[in-house]
Amino acid sequence: MSVGTVWVHTEVTEGAVASITLEMLAKARAISSDVVAIVGGDGEAVAAELGAHGATSVLATGDLGGALPGPAVAGAMAAAIEGGATPAAILIGTTYGGRDVAGRLSVKLDASVITNVVDIVDDGGLVGTEPIFGGASLVKTKFTTDKPGIFLVRPKSFEASETGGGAAAVSALAVPDLGATGTAVITNTFVEQTEGPKLDEAAVVVSGGRGLGEADSYALVENLASALKAAPGASRAIVDAGWVPYSYQVGQTGKVVKPDVYIAAGISGATQHLVGMKGSKTIIAINKDAEAPIFGVADLGIVGDVHKVLPQLLEALAARG
Repeated sequence: MSVGTVWVHTEVTEGAVASITLEMLAKARAISSDVVAIVGGDGEAVAAELGAHGATSVLATGDLGGALPGPAVAGAMAAAIEGGATPAAILIGTTYGGRDVAGRLSVKLDASVITNVVDIVDDGGLVGTEPIFGGASLVKTKFTTDKPGIFLVRPKSFEASETGGGAAAVSALAVPDLGATGTAVITNTFVEQTEGPKLDEAAVVVSGGRGLGEADSYALVENLASALKAAPGASRAIVDAGWVPYSYQVGQTGKVVKPDVYIAAGISGATQHLVGMKGSKTIIAINKDAEAPIFGVADLGIVGDVHKVLPQLLEALAARG
């Protein structure tokens, strides 16, 4: 049964629709037959990709001319709703840009936001599921007002898939006068240069933790990741220690990953880290402490010193050519 129109906030990176948006489209079409993608920018450029993933139509602001997108997109969405649009729900990704839009939209509509959502079901109204206490428990939350439900969705909560649909029809989404708020512009952006697959999209992830002992030993993780064509990751402990950039962090306050294979090297398995990787299909843990919590979620555990185990793995991979 369809719950009514569902809006999906669309993020575009380097001309392609972001993976979090495609994941939300999969959930949106599971609960509604009318899925509208909201685009801050040129809708025609991404209409084919959005349609292929289930969007039935697109509402786009058009070129924002370098303006900060959050105020414009939130303002346009609020104006459309105040003008008569009636989305039953608005799905927004838990990203920097998504949180900006959600916060502004919440204030403009005087509407609540359910955050950290990992599932949405129709139970006489849309109900969001959110993990608490590091994922130890799940809470179900339901909106009780007639305002659109705003859901901030955690990445990797749903699996993106194409429907085979054609390009979605694009209509204009008018941006109202934003006053002083609309004067903010993006003057510069910084994109960290990385090699290999992106951490949150990689099929294989190799992460290192405090058990590596020192920053220089992280090279073992990078070498193994390179040999496996994997993405390197890290626990919060070594990010906080300054061994690797924050962009490498896997966990509740970092990236959530769901690769086919996740290798945890020298990571004890604190709850904060497990939240970010326990959905991986196969988890391989390497730790010299046989009682480390990471072994509780691992499919394969190796009790041993990472400084001995990782070089042996690299040698075995090299021998296989």
